[in-house]
Amino acid sequence: MGTVIFDLDGTLADTSGDLLAAANACFRDMGAGDLLGPEDAAVALNGGRAMLRLGMERMGRAGDEAEVDRQYPRLLEHYEDAIDHHTLVFPGAMEAIALLANGGYRMGICTNKPERLAQILLTRLGVRDAFGSLIGADTLHVRKPDPEPLREAVRRAGGDPLRACLIGDSHTDRETARAAGLPSVLVTFGPSGPHTAALAPEALIGHYDELPPAVRRLLPLA
Repeated sequence: MGTVIFDLDGTLADTSGDLLAAANACFRDMGAGDLLGPEDAAVALNGGRAMLRLGMERMGRAGDEAEVDRQYPRLLEHYEDAIDHHTLVFPGAMEAIALLANGGYRMGICTNKPERLAQILLTRLGVRDAFGSLIGADTLHVRKPDPEPLREAVRRAGGDPLRACLIGDSHTDRETARAAGLPSVLVTFGPSGPHTAALAPEALIGHYDELPPAVRRLLPLA
């Protein structure tokens, strides 16, 4: 049995629009208006604090970590209130996942999004049942790139942590898989796409149609 674990933001779905909207809601509350735009999508995928820091820098308040700490819980509230207004699963993702599942692979999610928000989003998108596990940033005492969340996602999906691969879009995903001694497949679409080739993963895909053969090559079933 092989297990395929997916990152969420920027890999399974483009969540950047709703993330940016949540950060801009914070900036509007502060009287600064919308400070982030679509060109900042890659920053959005680095998390709420990264977006807040960029906005604070544009306000001339770079380094104001106290304000970042104050705004972060508010950002999460704004995000939960409108978590699926712009988010879309990438084309072909669920078809590829169904094909792999029918071929004997197990599926799971390992994300640095808080687990509760990941549960809400996947359920709203109608895809939660496709995955046997979900590990978020706060499920364990460590998060990616520590390898343990990836290993635990494999275990909870019913798989063997030595027989798995990680599908991701970032340096964090590449390093998480490497630390676990597992191969990674990075996507070249999405906000982080132009930079993934330089990370030298075991495989790159430009569309989810390419995922099943990549997984079968890296993780053949007996």
